[in-house]
Amino acid sequence: MTLSSWLPAAVGLLVTAALAWAAVVSARRRTAALTAAGVAVPGGRRAYLGVGLTIAGVGVLAIAAAGPAAMVPVPRTAGTVILAVDVSNSMGADDVAPTRLAAAQRAARAFVAAQPDSVDIGVVAFERGALTTARPDADHSVALKAIDRLRITGGTSLGTAITASLSAITGKQVAVGRDGTAPDIGYWPSATIVMFSDGQNQGADVERAATVAQRAGVHVHTVGVGTTAGAAVKVDGYHLQTSLDEDTLTSIARTTGGAYHPASDTARLDGIADTIDLRLTVSDEPLPLAGGLIGLALALLTAGAALNVLRSGRVI
Repeated sequence: MTLSSWLPAAVGLLVTAALAWAAVVSARRRTAALTAAGVAVPGGRRAYLGVGLTIAGVGVLAIAAAGPAAMVPVPRTAGTVILAVDVSNSMGADDVAPTRLAAAQRAARAFVAAQPDSVDIGVVAFERGALTTARPDADHSVALKAIDRLRITGGTSLGTAITASLSAITGKQVAVGRDGTAPDIGYWPSATIVMFSDGQNQGADVERAATVAQRAGVHVHTVGVGTTAGAAVKVDGYHLQTSLDEDTLTSIARTTGGAYHPASDTARLDGIADTIDLRLTVSDEPLPLAGGLIGLALALLTAGAALNVLRSGRVI
């Protein structure tokens, strides 16, 4: 609270103190006068209870005028989520209607729609390489547009998908060294990667990339798009059989502390948003107290007025 907000309260408290002092002085003079005249003082201190409650009510109103607030811990879903979507050739298979990629896009859009504004969402499209198509942003329409732009192209590198997602989270380039060394990117416990893929991997360093995410506290939830029976896709004039690799996706999720979510049909994909738990963060948020104090002040003023009327027929 600012000085300007406390000024009315300070003035009000000074007025309250002056009223209390005046009430005490007046009560003492009245008691002394009645005693000198040989008249018993009726009610003792209880006779001034109504005045005391009234003055207390004025004091509480003065405090409420400052707009006080208490900081309380509030758990809420917050942080950064990167949707890493596989756009490799195998995602053109139709064992999940209409195609794996189209089904993944639909599930990703539903996931975005289910998130509160406190979650920043980014999108990474990956095949043999990876490209951040939307940086993490609280404006979820940016992520939705990026999801709609995804198109089939190239092979698959799950390791690159993870490092590109970590780059989007940290805002700096993250890569596994040529000698296999894993970089230290700090700790990002409020960040999560949700990977939509059929698990077909043609790249290296998947385990090392998953280890980088694990050390950074970033959970990777994998969503298996496809069926173990698989389907054929046409690539460069050839028909290639492709099927869901659950083992690889499960391994990535287990290493990073996430979970594997099988989605062999559109119904299960549509429910992905409800099965992925984003971690709650606890933050201190102000809880306004003015309303409660005003209610207390009104109760004190009402009680004081009632007692004064009952005792003397006057409000004060």
